[in-house]
Amino acid sequence: MGNVEVKKFSDGEIAINLSETVRGVDVYVVQSTSPPSVNTYLMELLIMIDALKRASAGRITAVMPYYGYARQDRKAKARDPISAKLVADILTAAGADRVLTMDLHASQIQGYFNIPVDHLLGGPILAEYFLKKNIENLVVVSPDLGSVTRARKFADRLNAPIAIIDKRRPEANAVEVMNIIGDVAGKNVILIDDMIDTAGTITQGASALIESGAKSVIACCTHPILSGPAIQRLEDSVISELVVLDTVELNEEAKNVDMITQLSVAEIFAESIRRIFNNDSVSKLFD
Repeated sequence: MGNVEVKKFSDGEIAINLSETVRGVDVYVVQSTSPPSVNTYLMELLIMIDALKRASAGRITAVMPYYGYARQDRKAKARDPISAKLVADILTAAGADRVLTMDLHASQIQGYFNIPVDHLLGGPILAEYFLKKNIENLVVVSPDLGSVTRARKFADRLNAPIAIIDKRRPEANAVEVMNIIGDVAGKNVILIDDMIDTAGTITQGASALIESGAKSVIACCTHPILSGPAIQRLEDSVISELVVLDTVELNEEAKNVDMITQLSVAEIFAESIRRIFNNDSVSKLFD
């Protein structure tokens, strides 16, 4: 661990002080830009990187288990920002030499950077957990068409078929489920997504699966944002268990919910950092 002090001025500005030399050092700054203070955490990360660059650090890697603003990755309608690209630009401008992250909302975000991006996968950690449960008559379900590739890779690890929920989103954080593509009747279902925010998509999808004859529904995701009405929706839903990773710290309400199981990403990030430091392959972790 580096010796650093993070403080705030009385007006809320962030102040960073490095209490040890970092000249020529390979530095890894670990920071998820996640709730409850997305913008504060992002600014802390940027100012820390700037301080390290000006202190002549040899190489600076931004380790972001959760990459905030990733959902705004394209212009869905006229005059939309592409905030995922903006964050990529300011990370690079601040002085980051590399980014290490997990399960970007869209893989093409890697192309927004002009520096190397190591993109880790949370699916293998979740798959290992479910393999130990030996769930019979299993089917993996993608909550939307955009998550089909993720669901297929996850299903391959579990040696299970997949199904897809075709949905229409009339407005932000509002979901209308249309129909189920695939056979879920009498099956034990695992719903997988990259993140769960307000839990509208996942809970409505679970209800549609049960109505289509599914026997049970377990949900899982990499990033448990769980904001707004998420916890109440989950507790009122047909989902029997929610399995998440710790790329994001659970909020206090979520920590007291028995149906939530949280798995650690520490080992895979530690091994990735070791491989980057030694100039070894990171992708072989997922072969």
